[in-house]
Amino acid sequence: MKKENLREFAEGILNSYTQIFFARDPVLAIALIAVSFLSFFSGLSGLLAVIFTLGAGLLFGLDKKAIYNGLYGFNSLLVGLGLGLYFAPTPGYFLILLLSSVLTLFIAVSLQGVIGKYGLPFLSVPFIIGVWIILLATRQFENLGISEKGIFRLNELYNIGGSWLVNVYETIHRWQFSSTLKLYFMSLGAIVFQPNVLAGFLIAVGLLFYSRIAFTLSLIGFYTAYLFYLLLGINLAETSYSYIGFNYILTAIALGGYFLVPSRWTYLWILLLTPLVAILTVSTESVFNIFRLPVYALPFNLIVLLFLYVLKFRTSENLRLREVYIQQFVPERNLYAFQNNLMRFDFRFTFPFRLPFWGKWTVSQGHDGEHTHKDEWKHAWDFEIRDEEGKTFKGTGDLPEDYYCYGKDVTATGDGVVEEVVSDIEDNRIGDVNLVHNWGNTVVIRHGDYLYSKLSHLRKDSVTVKKGQHVSAGEVVGKAGNSGRSPYPHLHFQFQPAPFIGSKTLYYPFSHYLRFKGAVPEFETYAVPQKDDVVSNIDPNPLLKKALHLIPGQKLHFSVNGTASENKVVFIAETDTLNQTWLVNRATGSRALFVSDDTQFYFTYYEGKKTDILYYLFLGLYRVPKGYYQDLEIRDTIPLHQVLRPRQRILQDLVSPFILFNRVEYTLSYIEIDNPALTNRIVIGSRINQKRFGRQYERYVFSIIFEFGTIQQIKVNSPRENLLLTCIG
Repeated sequence: MKKENLREFAEGILNSYTQIFFARDPVLAIALIAVSFLSFFSGLSGLLAVIFTLGAGLLFGLDKKAIYNGLYGFNSLLVGLGLGLYFAPTPGYFLILLLSSVLTLFIAVSLQGVIGKYGLPFLSVPFIIGVWIILLATRQFENLGISEKGIFRLNELYNIGGSWLVNVYETIHRWQFSSTLKLYFMSLGAIVFQPNVLAGFLIAVGLLFYSRIAFTLSLIGFYTAYLFYLLLGINLAETSYSYIGFNYILTAIALGGYFLVPSRWTYLWILLLTPLVAILTVSTESVFNIFRLPVYALPFNLIVLLFLYVLKFRTSENLRLREVYIQQFVPERNLYAFQNNLMRFDFRFTFPFRLPFWGKWTVSQGHDGEHTHKDEWKHAWDFEIRDEEGKTFKGTGDLPEDYYCYGKDVTATGDGVVEEVVSDIEDNRIGDVNLVHNWGNTVVIRHGDYLYSKLSHLRKDSVTVKKGQHVSAGEVVGKAGNSGRSPYPHLHFQFQPAPFIGSKTLYYPFSHYLRFKGAVPEFETYAVPQKDDVVSNIDPNPLLKKALHLIPGQKLHFSVNGTASENKVVFIAETDTLNQTWLVNRATGSRALFVSDDTQFYFTYYEGKKTDILYYLFLGLYRVPKGYYQDLEIRDTIPLHQVLRPRQRILQDLVSPFILFNRVEYTLSYIEIDNPALTNRIVIGSRINQKRFGRQYERYVFSIIFEFGTIQQIKVNSPRENLLLTCIG
């Protein structure tokens, strides 16, 4: 096996352990491995089960990404840990362990196909089914010896770690924990079949290091169940004996911060769902005791799957309970990414739209207009062109041709397919209207399910597209006219949920545009133009457009001054299987996800060390519109976890579902251009300001020079070092 494959296989083993807590964290993985080996044979069985499963998955040719992410291995791990406690080490046992690992893999893959099509995870259901099958079957296997491990706990610990480990175990058990806290630790340890205070304490420390939100949720889930038991008078001794507290812990972490974006609402739902888990736990125990089978994590699995399935039937978007679509495997990161994307892109609106024209146009009637934009048709715009005096026409204005917007190109606002076309209606005389053909010449474009755009009142015979034709954003589809219910030339534009001309309107913003107040524009993102706003798309500058047009395979070579670690760096643009574009430093493994279209370049995610040179490129060029506008400032925000170090986020992480008092702001300014008509040099500056309670406490400052069609130079002034990056080819 190659070195790279061995590394991936080792990562698959570690991820199989942390998947128990929906995580990918090496520190937590080491803690879980150490805890599992407090009973050596159980820990060994779990490790072997993971190795068997990963190997079988590779032999079957299953998806390597799923294998190495631990998606299949963690269920077999649980089966192995459980069987290692039940049975003694015999040749027959190791054969059963191998077979049970393969069986659990089969169940996991099958469930992935069955319930995965509904967008649901299989959780630890394969473990429950697999271990039940094995336990029922092995009752007939007389040559399998029952293990006596756990009876002589101190002897077992001595054999593993000597007197030192025994002393640690006894010291922790002598600590004056409350009875409930001891039960909490035992419940945590029971997740990996080690229901003792030492195991739970080590897992709690690993969980706290991995995620403050996950640790907090584990406490909330456990103590909510404990109080519910007290309220209803359920026998707490039985609770202590079975250590079923882990059902509440896993439910809280799963729904409070993993599958859903952490918020005060997910915390509230944990308080409501935990009693349901308790009721289900008590009822299922009564049933499965008949068959002498433990319920394990069955209540957790049922409640989580039921809740996630019910969410699929919501008829409208709900920011109170938001599913995590891009999983970052840490609750804080899920939250910070969601909050930042909501501010930055408002990704309730997933399709990016530009204005349907070039140049400056004025909104003559906006949403809830004073003339025609009413009731079900209120989310629409009328656009026209005005001169410096506010007039919409030249001369007397008696003819359509006198109006500045008449005959101007109208463009597709986004990629899509032409759904409807009308192009043969005569333009009206000025002041007249056509009430028979209300919308006049029209183009309707389908952009997605229940998402269409409509451009109306176009000039007769100006439509350049046909029904069924694919169009790209910015492509000319016709010219502004004066047809239909249009007394004066203008463009009517709306989004709608249906393909029919005359459909009711749909609220949807434009993804980015410029709004002019005097000569200095403002950069708007995911906003709705208002009446009398003067707006335009970004007019690309050829130099910026060329320098920031990074195609797959393209390399950026820089020399670096100011750091002893690297003298030269190479970044290469790559495309992944999802057709996403990354800038990658292959020497360090760091990479930054970016988007580059006709009008702007921006980063969305960084992965790697914050000391990497690529990280400074990510910060300095976080968002750059490809047009040059003197005095324009571009403002943006960066997710907290992408800039703040873990120690800077400890308190913020704990309260982040309720309040964000940290903020990372990005600002870009245009500094210099040599010639707007024939540009050879542009200088821009950007800043990263870290703020706490509104007060700045750290700043990054960048100066970027574009020359010769490339990023020629980047000066970096950071809190830790000053760098100069110079293009060398």
